[in-house]
Amino acid sequence: MDVRLQISMVFHLDKCIGCHTCSIACKNVWTDRKGAEYMWWNNVETKPGTGYPTAWEDQEKYKGGWERKNGQPELKMGGRVLRVLNVFHNPYMPKLDDYYEPWTYKYEDLFNAPEGADQPTARPISMVTGQPMNIEAGPNWDDDLSGSPIYAANDPNFAALTDKQRQELFEIERLVFFYLPRICNHCLNAGCVAACPSGAIYKRGEDGIVLINQEVCRGWRMCVTACPYKKTFYNWSTGKSEKCILCFPRLETGQAPACFHSCVGRIRYLGGLLYDADKILDAMNVPDDQLVEAQRDLILDPFDPEVREAALRNGIDDATLEAARRSPVYKYVKEWKLALPLHPEFRTLPMLFYVPPLLPVMANTDDGTYDTANAELFSPIEKARLPMQYLAKLFSGGNLEPVRYALKKQYAVRLFKRLDTVGDMDKVVVKHALNEVKMNEAEAEAVYRLTSLPTMDERFVIPPSHREEAMQMLSDDFLMDRGEAGMGFRDRPARGA
Repeated sequence: MDVRLQISMVFHLDKCIGCHTCSIACKNVWTDRKGAEYMWWNNVETKPGTGYPTAWEDQEKYKGGWERKNGQPELKMGGRVLRVLNVFHNPYMPKLDDYYEPWTYKYEDLFNAPEGADQPTARPISMVTGQPMNIEAGPNWDDDLSGSPIYAANDPNFAALTDKQRQELFEIERLVFFYLPRICNHCLNAGCVAACPSGAIYKRGEDGIVLINQEVCRGWRMCVTACPYKKTFYNWSTGKSEKCILCFPRLETGQAPACFHSCVGRIRYLGGLLYDADKILDAMNVPDDQLVEAQRDLILDPFDPEVREAALRNGIDDATLEAARRSPVYKYVKEWKLALPLHPEFRTLPMLFYVPPLLPVMANTDDGTYDTANAELFSPIEKARLPMQYLAKLFSGGNLEPVRYALKKQYAVRLFKRLDTVGDMDKVVVKHALNEVKMNEAEAEAVYRLTSLPTMDERFVIPPSHREEAMQMLSDDFLMDRGEAGMGFRDRPARGA
């Protein structure tokens, strides 16, 4: 047993209000500089939708992640020989149009325009050419446009739906959407790390955060193709690749990452997971519909004496083990089985998990009738407006069972708390709902508590770093070092260096 520690995350999608505060917090801290204009290390997408960059989930187009070949996992982008042949023209890279052409505004027109009958406006100016431009896309361009024939209709996840189900989703009374915030998943089996020809990308041994060494990076951009989530970016000014660093300077001083700290809906949870590195190859080498369970099997019980002993042998200290025991991520992912990985079929073993949304289910259509009346107060998940196959395509490699279980568990908690607080539910119905997911009242109360009423200390359980390093970092002025210190160096990255 090779016990390692991984900083992991859970996003509870039922609580996301799509305010984009997380994106702005990240943008202001890390990527508001030259060459990083188009980068959104954190972005919020509307689903169904094509996302950012456009159709990033379509691996037939982008060739990201891993696939099974001859019983072994291989990078979908091809082996070393094919990568060398594509060095000077990689056909699987997102282009500027797949992201968007970054722009600013000619604000001086608001002050310097001559007096006239019209209100002056600030024209959009391209940050690439410096010329006036017509804005045609942006990082959240399809925000709230689910059901549109341009954006939602091109969602790659619709491949799991029948023609009838797709058609139903585009009827005006059945329109449904939810928000999907995304950051780097800091995968256990990161494709970007494996594909980098320079060895610039590495996974920190102490906490599993994936970083890019700006002194070693030569800008080959293989990482951009290999990451199926498209969360590595190329900085055209420095000639280096960049990505989410999970705000590691903040973590090392006991603070939550900026996007977590600023989250208005309090959807984000962060904590440590212990996993068995000896099982990684086995976990990524199973059929698609078994990937969720295989990944869960990797995660170890921090209360198990054998795990604790093996962890201590690997240099994980008592304070870190104590943090792992209090980890909210462990509860959501392993103990309650409520949180699922995003597109596990990419086989990167992502360590950001999502609680699937229990979508509004109060209305349904039957023979063209809009009907909000149900025998039960809350409609069962089988009547949800978004087909479960869609969520399974997103979160469980097409396997309906993990998604069904997570939704039924949330549904049971909702019934349980309604009975507890209002008292207008049938006790038999509530008991049946709890028994269906093998959940007792104490667990239902715990799920409710951590979902609805968590404190900051309950949402973010950050394993401690060495105090002497933390004190050193507290003395630094990181606001003055944006773009340099975040990458671990005092000198600004330079093209060709």
